[in-house]
Amino acid sequence: MKPLRAIPLALLLGLALAQGTYVPKGYTLTPYLSAKPVRSFKEAKSVLKPSTDYRAVLETTAGRLVIDLYEAETPKTVNSFVFLALNRYFDGLAFHRVVEGFVVQGGDPNTLRDDPAAWGTGGPGYEFGLEVTPKLTFDAKGVLGMARTQDPNSNGSQFFITLGPTPNLNGLYTVFGKVVEGMAVLDKIARGEPPAKPTRMTRVYIVQKAK
Repeated sequence: MKPLRAIPLALLLGLALAQGTYVPKGYTLTPYLSAKPVRSFKEAKSVLKPSTDYRAVLETTAGRLVIDLYEAETPKTVNSFVFLALNRYFDGLAFHRVVEGFVVQGGDPNTLRDDPAAWGTGGPGYEFGLEVTPKLTFDAKGVLGMARTQDPNSNGSQFFITLGPTPNLNGLYTVFGKVVEGMAVLDKIARGEPPAKPTRMTRVYIVQKAK
């Protein structure tokens, strides 16, 4: 009888993570960098691999969203988003600003606090600038963009998803992805600024495949 081969620890961890996890066909789960949510950083470490396509899966209390990320066109923005997701940063956060026909906005760690007045003001501890690509526009429902203040260099962790064409945002905010599965879920996310009972992201994770 041949001796049993040891299963690599990384594979075991990957299998454990995959339990109850939706992974789009052709993709594999990207392992987390942290076992628990981390929500304060000095900078986003480089986590993107060359020649790799990334998608984000947002499990929410309204349903699942799968977003294709534009790592080739907006590498700095996608790297930050993936880095935060791999550190479980978004888990539990609310969609704190949802305007009918305009956007669904989330990604603020302050939404974990019972202080709606502070929602929309938080971030990861670092900021970075715009990555505007002329061919990427807010031309439809489901486009993923980075939220910011009046300062174009104030991108952090807050993001938004359009609920319809919003051409007035073109050139002013970074487009870095688009919803490819779960478009109907956007219609189920609680409306309001902030919503009385906000929809929350229960878990956000990253999947990848070689290009």
